[in-house]
Amino acid sequence: MDSAKNCQVRGQTIAPTGSLVDDAKRRNQLYNTEMNAAKGAANILLIDDDRELGKMLSDFLGADNLHITVRNNGESGLEEFSRNKFDLIILDIMMPGISGLDVLKRIRLKSAVPVIMLTARGDDIDRIIGLEIGADDYLPKPFNPRELLARIKAILRRSQASKSPSQILSLGNITLDTRTHRAMVNDAELELTGTEFELLKCLLETPGEVVNKEHLCERALGRRLLPYDRSVDTHISNLRGKLERAGNKDETIQNQRGVGYLLIPGS
Repeated sequence: MDSAKNCQVRGQTIAPTGSLVDDAKRRNQLYNTEMNAAKGAANILLIDDDRELGKMLSDFLGADNLHITVRNNGESGLEEFSRNKFDLIILDIMMPGISGLDVLKRIRLKSAVPVIMLTARGDDIDRIIGLEIGADDYLPKPFNPRELLARIKAILRRSQASKSPSQILSLGNITLDTRTHRAMVNDAELELTGTEFELLKCLLETPGEVVNKEHLCERALGRRLLPYDRSVDTHISNLRGKLERAGNKDETIQNQRGVGYLLIPGS
């Protein structure tokens, strides 16, 4: 634990910037993600109206070989997103003007770029709505910046793994190509987020067998399943809806209560 006193950012207790940056630099000397090793620093867009938090996260994450662009409202965040290519977006929900949820809706009209939401602790409704709209993961404020870094690295590793040699998985009228990151139902392409794609891939690998939620969370989100965490359930619900709307009537994703999910082949 850092011996220096903690600082306050809008009432959030966060370890001092200098301490965090020094710690990140030490870690960066020992460990680089596969993403960084393959293509250099990942480009990340942080959209949050808290300027102090933005500066602290920019310094901390930047020390870990991540290139951070900070925008302090939804309008400028969307403008920056339209101008440049990003590997991941960190998006605060509670912002003046265009809310984070509206920003997420507009992003999802154009891109499946991974999005981590920052939410107020206890705002379960906003969190669920964000996941339903297409966020990949969420982190409630206040949070430990090291936890945010771990979530970022997990998603970047997953994105890099999708560039491995192509594998075609199919069941009934569902086909998935891991190289092109495309999923099809008959001739209709599914517009899946990265998390939804990984969940479908995991279920297609073992059709008819239950995959527990812990494994699904580790595969799709790159992290352990937390108590009372409904992220996997919400993503599965979104995936079900997209499969049905694309015309899939045979294969179904079923919930094995208290255990996990399985993809049932059509008859």
